[in-house]
Amino acid sequence: NAASRLVTPKILWNNPISLVSKEMNTLAKNIVALIGSGHPLLNKVTSYYFETEGKKVRPLLVLLLSRALSEIPLEERNHLKIDRADVPEDPIYSKPSQNQLFQRPVNSISPLHILHGIKPLNPLTKGPEPLLEKDFDKERGILPKQRRLAEIVEMIHTASLLHDDVIDYSDKRRGRPTGNAAFTNKMAVLAGDFLLGRATVSISRLHNPEVVELMSNSIANLVEGEFMQLKNTSIDPDTDTIDNGHKLLPVPSKKLEVKEHEFRVPSRQQGLQLSHDQLIETAFEYYIHKTYLKTAALISKSCRCAAILSGSTPAVVDECYDFGRNLGICFQLVDDMLDFTVSGKDLGKPSGADLKLGI
Repeated sequence: NAASRLVTPKILWNNPISLVSKEMNTLAKNIVALIGSGHPLLNKVTSYYFETEGKKVRPLLVLLLSRALSEIPLEERNHLKIDRADVPEDPIYSKPSQNQLFQRPVNSISPLHILHGIKPLNPLTKGPEPLLEKDFDKERGILPKQRRLAEIVEMIHTASLLHDDVIDYSDKRRGRPTGNAAFTNKMAVLAGDFLLGRATVSISRLHNPEVVELMSNSIANLVEGEFMQLKNTSIDPDTDTIDNGHKLLPVPSKKLEVKEHEFRVPSRQQGLQLSHDQLIETAFEYYIHKTYLKTAALISKSCRCAAILSGSTPAVVDECYDFGRNLGICFQLVDDMLDFTVSGKDLGKPSGADLKLGI
C-alpha cells in the first residue's frame, strides 16, 4: 500500500557491519592477545567481558569511519602532524609517503628486558605476545593503526565497565554475572586497571603524539563523568540496602563529607529565585555535560584519531570529531531511555538501575 511504499527504501543497503566484518570478527581475539598476562587468573578476569557478545559500538564506529576515510584520495591525505617538542601554535604537517600511512603499530619501543622487569622469564612479568600484523588490504582500506585504534577503544570501554559495575553494585551484565560478582570487587578493579595499562601501552605504540594525547584524555574524561554522576546521586544516609533490600551497601567511613548535588549555576539556596524551567534547563545542561564526558568523549576522540591516522585535512578531522560527539550523546540518550522502557531481561541487566545511581 501507499504507506509501506513511503517507508520502504527503493535501494536495499547492505548491513554496514558487513563492510568491516573481517575486522570485527578478529577484534576480541586481537584484544586478548594484547592484554595477555603471565598470571592465569589475571588473564581470566581481564578477558571475561570479551567472552560474551557485546554491542562493540565504539570499535565498529572507528572501523566504519576508517573505511569511509579510505575513499579520500591518497594525494589529499597529507596532514600527519610533525612531533615537535616545543608544540608551536601553528601546527606543522608532514607529507607522508604511502609507507608512512600504512605503517604497522610497533610491538615495543623500550628494550624488552626493561619492559618485563627484573625477571623477564617470570610469568608474572611476561609481556603480550607480538601480534602478526597483516599487510594493508587495499580493498578494505582500513589502515593497520586504525585497526589497532579500534581495539584500544574497546579495551578502554571494557575497563570502564569493570570499574562501573563495582561502583554501581551491579551483579548482572550481558545476561551473566558481572566481573565483580564473578571474581570479587578487588579483582574486578585490578583487572580494569590492568586493561587501562595495556591500552595506554598500545596507544603509545601508534607513534602519533596527538592520538596519544586525545586517547589519554578520554580516559580522564571517563572518570570525570563518573564523578559528575556520583554527585547526582542521593541515598538516604540511614539506608544500608538498595533494590528493595536485595543489595547491601558498604558501610561509609564518614571520613569525607558527601554533599548533595551542586548545580553549576546559583540555586535557590544562594538567594536567587530560579523558575522551574530554569532549574530543569540547568539540570539538563549538567546531564549533557556528564553524558559527553562519560560516553561521548571516548567515541568523539576515537573518531578524531581515526581521521588523524588517515592523514586527513584539519577540516575533515574536525568533522569526524563532531560526528562522534553528537552520535555519542545520542547513543547515551537512547541507552538511558531504555532503562525506563525495556525490561531487565531484554537489557541483560536490571532495569531502572541507572536512575537509582544518578543516570
